[in-house]
Amino acid sequence: MSDADLASKVERGKAIDRDLSTLQGSAWDVGDGVSTDLIAPGRYFDLRSDLDRLAEHTLEDADLATTDDRFMAAMEPGDFVVAGENFGQGSSREHAPAIIERVGVSAVIAESVARIFYRNAVNVGLPIVTCDTSGISEGDDLRVDLIDGVVENRTTGETIRVDPLPDVMMTILQDGGLKAHVAANDGLELE
Repeated sequence: MSDADLASKVERGKAIDRDLSTLQGSAWDVGDGVSTDLIAPGRYFDLRSDLDRLAEHTLEDADLATTDDRFMAAMEPGDFVVAGENFGQGSSREHAPAIIERVGVSAVIAESVARIFYRNAVNVGLPIVTCDTSGISEGDDLRVDLIDGVVENRTTGETIRVDPLPDVMMTILQDGGLKAHVAANDGLELE
């Protein structure tokens, strides 16, 4: 994939509108133990002040389950990152959830997520869903309703019920992240 194609994909990702009741896209399975180093490779540390360019390398070092393609070549804005245990482990690199959000991933769906990654994700407006992902395969067509707490696998017909996110997190996500929430409310208005 050319640099121009990657830049175009990042621009399309930045433009998606996340309706938290109707997120829909394909699943991309990155497996267990995906660290922030695999999400935002350290060799691109010099790009940390240029999130668009850094986003072109999102999950570049992670292995997808069924393709040799890199994540950015395979995914389309609106798709989902699906993971097993301990997604986002490692350093508290804020760039990791920021670049996943920036390329237009609808949400991360994982068995479990490192706590600091989870908080950083909500702060940048990236929804996180924790549930049993064993019934989701790479390429499955998913529909997620964060408000009602439902992950629907439209490929298999399976429905997974999940606990809805706390109201405060839903408010921050609906506003597009913590910074957007503070700007829209002239402060941290959570009620």
